Amino acid sequence: MIDFHTHSLFSDGELIPAELVQRAVVRGYQTMAITDHGDQSNIDFIIPRVVYASRILSEAHGIRVIPGIELTHCHPRHLAELAREARRLGARIVIVHGETLVEPVMPGTNAAALTADIDILAHPGLLTEDEARLAKKKKVFLEITTRKGHSLTNGHVAKMARKHGVPLVVNTDSHSPADLVDRATARSIVRGAGLDDKEADAVFENARKLAERIWAGMK
Repeated sequence: MIDFHTHSLFSDGELIPAELVQRAVVRGYQTMAITDHGDQSNIDFIIPRVVYASRILSEAHGIRVIPGIELTHCHPRHLAELAREARRLGARIVIVHGETLVEPVMPGTNAAALTADIDILAHPGLLTEDEARLAKKKKVFLEITTRKGHSLTNGHVAKMARKHGVPLVVNTDSHSPADLVDRATARSIVRGAGLDDKEADAVFENARKLAERIWAGMK
């Protein structure tokens, strides 16, 4: 399993990074990213600590742990600057908290995120045609999520990605031990979003290629 979207006690997750990684190993993970919620108030605190923990935990557990951040409920006009700062601080993957139906995310977040230096637009809700085209142009991955609530629009996201040729990945957005899933469960959720077996294979291949590219840059 490859999962680019998890949270620890550095934001609203239940586990310290060491336990989060250990539980992921037991679930059969090969690669994971720790992407705690961040904005102007805390990225300078979170990212350096996650960078350090990721290196130590990767060596100890034999799993690839990628340090990242999820820019969350940030004003759209601040996203580009925050993404640059996150990279400067050492984030190897930058996610933006998209316009999910179950939270009052500011309108315009999806569009602004897709013009910033990010890797994944998480749970983008009712993604528009223009946003899907922009994701394709900017080579930003869209997320199919296993998380309850955010997953309400998985089918719509999959449909838009298929129509416009946007690459998809599947993530858990884990906040608690019960949120971590194995590959078989993740695949079932991808299929439940309306993707066929070949398209589901492509989702996991997208994740593998992204993980390899990021990991190569960390060596």
